[in-house]
Amino acid sequence: MKLLPYGPRAVLVEFDHLEQVMAAATLWRAATMPGVIDVVPAARTVLVQHDGTLDVAMLRAPDDHAPLPEGELVHVPVRYDGEDLAAVARTCHLSLDEVIARHSDAEYTVAFCGFMPGFSYLVGLDARLVLPRRHTPRTRVPAGAVAIASTFTAVYPGTSPGGWHLLGTTDLAMWDATRDVPATLPPGTRVRFVPR
Repeated sequence: MKLLPYGPRAVLVEFDHLEQVMAAATLWRAATMPGVIDVVPAARTVLVQHDGTLDVAMLRAPDDHAPLPEGELVHVPVRYDGEDLAAVARTCHLSLDEVIARHSDAEYTVAFCGFMPGFSYLVGLDARLVLPRRHTPRTRVPAGAVAIASTFTAVYPGTSPGGWHLLGTTDLAMWDATRDVPATLPPGTRVRFVPR
């Protein structure tokens, strides 16, 4: 764990592994440390925003047995009609039904959010479905596209460019700025994809 100054009211904490990031963010949120305003996990870092009074010595690294987040379970209905479903099946040497089963049988956890509001990076993808991003990104991926890339799965919250493999679509909105918590899948949320 490496502490990096990030202006007068924040500290950026670097880790070697995503599991450490998830454990630290869970631990530090639960600790309700004086002066902390927000704890924001990313792929290899946790940004701790504070009011200027935080004693950074309180930011202790989680031990190997620290709990990972266990938030609310959200079911995401999916039509497995994605443009890349057949290509993923061929590349992974699986049938279409096996790809769908492997994707929908897993329980995922939101590790962090990024790229755009409501874009949640979910861990827990079946190892047989791990693929690098597409060689050529699309210029337009529709909102609600359910996709995989590397060890993650995600739902595109809005129309945007993207290089992930599209497995299906959902009508569940991933972002609503009028809600108290705008993201449908904030860090720590557990997720199951339900075939329609």
